[in-house]
Amino acid sequence: MKYYIIAGEASGDLHGSNLIRGLQQLDPSATLRVWGGDKMAATGATLVKHYRDLAFMGFVEVLTHLRTIFKNLDFCKQDIEAFHPDALILIDYPGFNLRIAKWAKAAGISVVYYISPQVWAWKESRVPSMKRTIDKMLVILPFEKSYFADKFDWAVEYVGHPLVGAIQAFQANQAKSPQPDPAFTSLEGKKIIAVLPGSRKQEVRKKLPIMLSMAKHFPGYQFVVAQAPSLEDDFYAPFLAPFPNVKAVTGKTYALLMRSTAAMVTSGTATLETALFGVPEVVCYKGNPISYQIAKKLIKVRYISLVNLIMDRMVVRELIQDDLNETELKASLTSILTDQQVRTKMLADYQALRDILSAGGNASLNAAKAIVDFIG
Repeated sequence: MKYYIIAGEASGDLHGSNLIRGLQQLDPSATLRVWGGDKMAATGATLVKHYRDLAFMGFVEVLTHLRTIFKNLDFCKQDIEAFHPDALILIDYPGFNLRIAKWAKAAGISVVYYISPQVWAWKESRVPSMKRTIDKMLVILPFEKSYFADKFDWAVEYVGHPLVGAIQAFQANQAKSPQPDPAFTSLEGKKIIAVLPGSRKQEVRKKLPIMLSMAKHFPGYQFVVAQAPSLEDDFYAPFLAPFPNVKAVTGKTYALLMRSTAAMVTSGTATLETALFGVPEVVCYKGNPISYQIAKKLIKVRYISLVNLIMDRMVVRELIQDDLNETELKASLTSILTDQQVRTKMLADYQALRDILSAGGNASLNAAKAIVDFIG
């Protein structure tokens, strides 16, 4: 079978790579052409576009890159037509992928959507169009199946959350072959605070300076920034330079979290990854002021982190926009570093979260099976 897969962000690259391995396991003759990143390329799939060329966030940022976005859409349609896939698989990234889904449906191409856009948070008006243009929807959050069924009479398939399996596999591999990692050799014996500022230049510029300001307040800790593989070392260097107790690693986020005492994390998939590794965290978000004010009026959920959304209560502290400042961040970080009661409660909540998400089994293989069965 021929599969065309589109992922537009770092998290989509991770989930896409695991999905591809599942497809290759079930369909050894699979031919794959993808938009994604290094992880998807490493599976042997043909990489057409890297997500670093696609990652625009916020209303203002998208408007300033409209010409590039429309060029990418046109190129994508032409490339799909030339490849003639048995199935088009779209992974999250709704601003781009929902447009492609509408076009593909009209062109008679089977459309599978893996990892639903978070329409339950905002843009619920998209759902009727999604239902018309998506042939098979695979969701990864437990509440999404009933959400789509009860509100829109749409039977979607819950496959479990792919991060559970990805992290378990990483931990098992580390335990099986505990090789020294040169990236962390100089950090042995130090108490590490992980800094996960995101993978887009816009968000890193906004949040990383505030996050790194903590290095001067906690001199006894080693701060380590998880640099995105899609961004150059030279981009990060000016942010890191003023602090002697700050280092950086690239493409080593999981290895970093395994060694960390606490973390400061940009909202998104990384908040869930941090929780599944059992690292107490503070969630950080600061965007373009205009984009934030627009989003604030449109978004309907109480929380921005997946941890809190899934648990439907405040498990981790969220510092959003003006609340993300040096004073608030210092207080929140102090709490998760020094208050044993806070740490113990957070870790217990993490275990409950892990139990909820583990109920679905191997999500990547479940999704691959659903896709192969659907095409067959």
